[in-house]
Amino acid sequence: MNEKTIQQEVNATAWAACDSFRGVIDPAHYKDYILVALFLKYVSDLWNDHYAEYKAQYGENDERIRRRLARERFVIPEVVLKDDKTGKVIDKFIGDFSSLYERRNESNIGDLIGIALEELEEANKLKLDGVFRNIDFNSEVNLGKTKDRNRRLKNLLEDFNKLDLRPSRVSEDVIGNTYIYLIERFGAEGGKKAGEFYTPKMVSKLLAALADPQPGDRICDPSCGSGSLLIEAAQNIEAKGSHDYALFGEEANGSTWALARMNMFIHSKDAARIEWCDTLNTPALVEDDRLMKFNVVVANPPFSLDKWGAENADHDRFNRFWRGVPPKSKGDWAFITNMIERALPQEGRVSVVVPHGVLFRGGAEGRIRRKLIEDNLLDAVVGLPGNLFPTTSIPVALLLFDRSREKGGERQRVKNVLFIDASQEFIPGKNQNQLSPEHLGKIVAAVKKRRAADKYAHVATLAEITENDFNLNIPRYVDTFEEEQEIDVAAVQREIDDLEKELAEVRIRMRQHLKALGVEGV
Repeated sequence: MNEKTIQQEVNATAWAACDSFRGVIDPAHYKDYILVALFLKYVSDLWNDHYAEYKAQYGENDERIRRRLARERFVIPEVVLKDDKTGKVIDKFIGDFSSLYERRNESNIGDLIGIALEELEEANKLKLDGVFRNIDFNSEVNLGKTKDRNRRLKNLLEDFNKLDLRPSRVSEDVIGNTYIYLIERFGAEGGKKAGEFYTPKMVSKLLAALADPQPGDRICDPSCGSGSLLIEAAQNIEAKGSHDYALFGEEANGSTWALARMNMFIHSKDAARIEWCDTLNTPALVEDDRLMKFNVVVANPPFSLDKWGAENADHDRFNRFWRGVPPKSKGDWAFITNMIERALPQEGRVSVVVPHGVLFRGGAEGRIRRKLIEDNLLDAVVGLPGNLFPTTSIPVALLLFDRSREKGGERQRVKNVLFIDASQEFIPGKNQNQLSPEHLGKIVAAVKKRRAADKYAHVATLAEITENDFNLNIPRYVDTFEEEQEIDVAAVQREIDDLEKELAEVRIRMRQHLKALGVEGV
């Protein structure tokens, strides 16, 4: 069986496992149970595969095998259950997926899963600390009353037991792809709630490509969701033949933060530092009481977030909002400012998804936008098609900032802004439009060439932008107007006259035919 077939099989089996929850639980909630089950099955198969390999090497020395496994990646511990009153051991098992599958008919299966996850987390604190704290396999609210809950959990275990995820059979890429596949499917089903954890794959690829991460870079996503954008950035560097990079992220939603941690682990990027925090109000990526700085900062932050913390911005201990405080009902420029302040001075690059209002709204937003342009930080504005996201049908834009354009940076002499209108180039879909690899490649090539292209790209001078009062609305710079073909009115009238003459002749012949048939008065 080739890898493509295996990928399709794993994807289909994992997605079918959702059937026990559909129509009963909101996708935004049941995604956590599915993804945790997939994660547990993966780490169990991985651990058992390596265990068998080392057993062949070391014989029956179980403790030595466990120490070797723990040093390399992680350990799956033994679970010991005791009677609350007597302290007597009532059950003992390795806390892996197989042990839980064997106990799938137990009346306390929710408890058993929870205990196994708790022990797994405790035994691997550096990599998994807190990852499972927000998911309750005994939740009556999410999973129903005891009988229904046990049935759903049994089905979940039976569905995932069909998967063989041993590394000796399935490559790490397949597992990672399935995890991303499920996140995308949940994103498509999740509606507005999907924005908390999901950026469409091709948008992530485009953002990462435009940020152009290099070997040795520190990369940060301060609104990282499920972490897929960070993984794309890392894969860009790996495509250059290097694994020299460091990943960092912040995420405010607890269950989404856990998702990102598991996603990193499955993609063998568990050295990534992903913090659970509010990036605007209580950032956790801090060194010596200062914001950590990064070579690359990428994000798809929440669009126009209300109540983002404007009341605290004037007293921000990191002085991020010195260019101005965005309105309390729209946090777009707060997220952008936060990203720019985290980029290394005279060096760092920022790539961010924004709603179009960011380009032209006035007031405080207009003043911040003007200051950033006057500081020569804005490098490019890219307009994308509408309906790319499950969360909104509106078209979005990408803003690229480059701090190497600051005084002392290697691009300080660049004083213009590239505008690209890619809004008309997409693959139409019934529910959601798509970007193709060709569309992505065209945008990336246009940014690198940085030249005007008819009805697609324009390089605007600071004087042009100033003349437009620092309004970045793309149609002001990229003329996509198509001239209408001139109409020869006289020729059209002659054509109408000829058609009317032909019609009159047809009517005469019709009457003659009807008369010959004995049909009168028609």
